[in-house]
Order: sequence, then structure tokens, then C-alpha cells
Amino acid sequence: MAARSERTGTSTSSVVRATEHLLALDATQGASAALPAVRAVVRGVPELSGDPARLRGLDRELLAALAELSEVVGWILFDAGRYAGARRANARALAVAGLCGDTWTARLTLLNHSMLQARTGHARAALESASRVAAGPGPLPARVGALVLIRTAHAVALFGGDREPVELISRARSRFLDGVSRRDPAWSWWIDETELLGHQGWVHARTRRWDPAIDLLRQAVAVPGPAYRDLFTAELLGALVGAGAWRDAEELIARLAPRAARIGSVRTTETLTETAVRLRGRTGVPTALRDAAVHLLEQLPERAAGPLTAPEPPPAARP
Repeated sequence: MAARSERTGTSTSSVVRATEHLLALDATQGASAALPAVRAVVRGVPELSGDPARLRGLDRELLAALAELSEVVGWILFDAGRYAGARRANARALAVAGLCGDTWTARLTLLNHSMLQARTGHARAALESASRVAAGPGPLPARVGALVLIRTAHAVALFGGDREPVELISRARSRFLDGVSRRDPAWSWWIDETELLGHQGWVHARTRRWDPAIDLLRQAVAVPGPAYRDLFTAELLGALVGAGAWRDAEELIARLAPRAARIGSVRTTETLTETAVRLRGRTGVPTALRDAAVHLLEQLPERAAGPLTAPEPPPAARP
């Protein structure tokens, strides 16, 4: 890890340490809590600003580390609700990965970007980003192939698909069960059984298959995990409300409310807010559940990010 930029003094080892620090903060405290560290990293690493083309000629190892750091910054900004910043970080990660031929970081960035595009209502763009990974050179290892199918299932569900998203997420499980291999990229460790269960349940919820959605999401939230997986709990609440499972929804809100202010994922708090607002204004909801929804809204942190439907400039670089 001796590579260092002669222009700025940035070293590969310092970039790797910054990446590890951000990932640890995100996993333990959530994306919102990691934002000050992200800002400090961006100020402290000049290569994260300006035209990425000016980095051409840097050591390949340093470029790969910078691409990975940009991808992590993009992920945290996304989960913290900073969607415009996440788009810029993703575009930089793709550009820098292209400079050093790091196809695996480029693929992960595109898969992250597909999730951002789905979140902000750009279903076709989300599908295209996932398709770019699938169309890359060589066969994908099982866990990466499963992630492509997960992202594709979410995008297709946004088009109003009914059977196809469920078929896609079922294929994702089959690919996942093919197991690990020596070809797996280092970042694929987090694609585990719990992650898969959560996304299976979420896709079922998108297609209004409430019973399997609730069962799968309950399995996912029962396993302790990183902070960003709070989103599965929010999706579980939405599924319970969709199914009219009022008592279960009220019990889940009672467990969520005491820690709602500490949830570090803006995606999670947005989803909880949307569900609670829906409950508050919905006729036929038991009074106790409506009161619980109002209490949850009072506990959730205020939304501080931009609108969900911002324009989508797709990254131009290819893996």
C-alpha cells in the first residue's frame, strides 16, 4: 500500500483507512450519523473533487482505492437521503474505476445506482443500470448474479409487473444458493441470507402479496444486522398495513417508536413516515393504531434531503 499521489500526497493506505472508517460508521450508527465523516473525507482527499480525468496517470492501486471510496461515499449519501450527491459520487466512482480497469467496483456502483434510481421513481433507468452489469464481460459469480436479479425485480415491480418480479426474485434465491466461489469480489460478503430474505419480502410487498411478504420480512428483521437493514422493518410495517393486520402493526410501532429518533437511514425514516401518514388519514383504522402512527411521526427525525423525484442524469462510464 505504498502508492501515493505526487501532487497531493494522498496514499493508497490512507484512502483504504477512510473507506473502512466510513463503512464501520454506516454499519453501526447509520448513514445519517456517518455524514460528518463523509464531509471530512471529501475535504481531506482532493481526488474526490474536480474532474476525474485529471487523475489519469495515478498508480492503478491508488485509483482502485479512490474508486471504492467514491462508491462508499455514494452509498452513504444515498441512504442518508442526499440523492443528488449520491449521483455525483456514483458518477465519479464509475469514472475512476474506468481509469484503472476496476470492473468490480464499477459493477457494484451500477447496482447501487440502480437502487437509487428505483428509489427516486426512475424505473426504466434502474432496469438499464442492472442490465449493464449483467451484460458485462464474462459470467457473473452467483452472489453478484443474485444481486442483479434483485435489482431487476425491484425495477420491474415499479412498472406494475405482477408475476415477473416474483419470478425474478425466486431466480435470485436460486443463484444465491449456488454458493460462494473464488471469483466473488471482496464486496460481496454482505449479500447473505438475511439480505436476500428482506429483498424477497420487499418484492412480494411491491406486488401486494402480503402474506409471503410479511413472513419473509419477519424472518429478515429477526436477525441482528447493520443499521441500513432497518429498512426491512419499515417495509414490514407497510406490509402489515397493506394486509390490514392492525394489531400486529400497532405492536410493531410500539417497538419502533422508542428508537425512531436514532434511525440513521433516511430511506427507512421516509418509508416509516409515508406509512404513518397513510395510517393517520385512513378511514377504518382502529383509533389505537392511528394514535400509535401519530406518536411514531412525532418521534421520527425530520426529513432533510431533497425531493424523491429529482431528474436522473445517468452515469456515462461503463464497467
